[in-house]
Amino acid sequence: MGTGHSHGAGANERALRWALALTGGFMLAEVAGSFLTGSLALLSDAAHMFTDTAALAVSLAAIRIARRPADRRRTWGYHRFEILAAAFNASLLFLVALYILYEAWQRFRAPAEVQSLGMLAIATGGLVVNWLSMRLLAGGSEHSLNVKGAYLEVWSDLLGSVAVILGAGVIWLTGWVWVDPALGVGIALWVLPRTWTLLRETTNVLLEGVPGGIDLDAVERAMLDTPGVRGVHDLHVWELSSGKIALSAHIAVDATLAREERLEDTLGAMLAARFGITHCTVQVELPGAHGGRDPHAAWVATPDAGGHGHHHGGDHGQGHGRPAGSAAGG
Repeated sequence: MGTGHSHGAGANERALRWALALTGGFMLAEVAGSFLTGSLALLSDAAHMFTDTAALAVSLAAIRIARRPADRRRTWGYHRFEILAAAFNASLLFLVALYILYEAWQRFRAPAEVQSLGMLAIATGGLVVNWLSMRLLAGGSEHSLNVKGAYLEVWSDLLGSVAVILGAGVIWLTGWVWVDPALGVGIALWVLPRTWTLLRETTNVLLEGVPGGIDLDAVERAMLDTPGVRGVHDLHVWELSSGKIALSAHIAVDATLAREERLEDTLGAMLAARFGITHCTVQVELPGAHGGRDPHAAWVATPDAGGHGHHHGGDHGQGHGRPAGSAAGG
């Protein structure tokens, strides 16, 4: 699993690097073109591409930072930085959409005269660049919120290029300058709900909410259906970063269950296979002298590539590997 994640991160990094080069280079061309043609629309689109360039740069930095290993200060590592980058991109895109609405209102009040043919040629170049960038980022956007944020930035800018092209064509044919701000409003209204969805997803991760697509009741039922498990409580499921889901829980077990049965392996493999939960910390409560539980029995299920977990016996000195208290070391 670790090798596949590393391969995916490498592919995302290459895609982001190419998209950054394309978008950043054409942004400079659009700035120059806006002054040559006198087009405020091109300058606005260049500003939008600037936010794309910034978003791509932040996303690329997030992937590189996330590769840093866990240490004594950040025991989960730096994977959460990817989510912070996605939240930043969503916030930036939200502000850009509001700016487009404001700019459209200004143009309704005072339409700007532009060289429509020059505007059309430069916007067509922008459309090609954004389409290439989208193709580069499409695969990674399905598995990474960080790349998804960058993908949405480029997608919204592609729509901006389409709007500028249509607006330039209509203005050239009819002289209807009001078409330009009307298209700007349409772009903003398309971008805002998608931006809100991304912002909601990243906020849920930062608040350590249950990941989308996981039914907590179904997880609890699956654990209760495991032979030897009599009860589940203090159940928590959260997402560290895209595709990195963790679980912690207390489980009451059957009095006849022997530790050699390695219940943690069974739970860990089941949760990984059915729900994609790859890091499980389970506190096992055995019937005993402490109010019906043995507070020292801490078993940790962290499936490796073969689906096996690790068993820790807490203060009893049983099991192997690191102490249960260090299970969150990532």
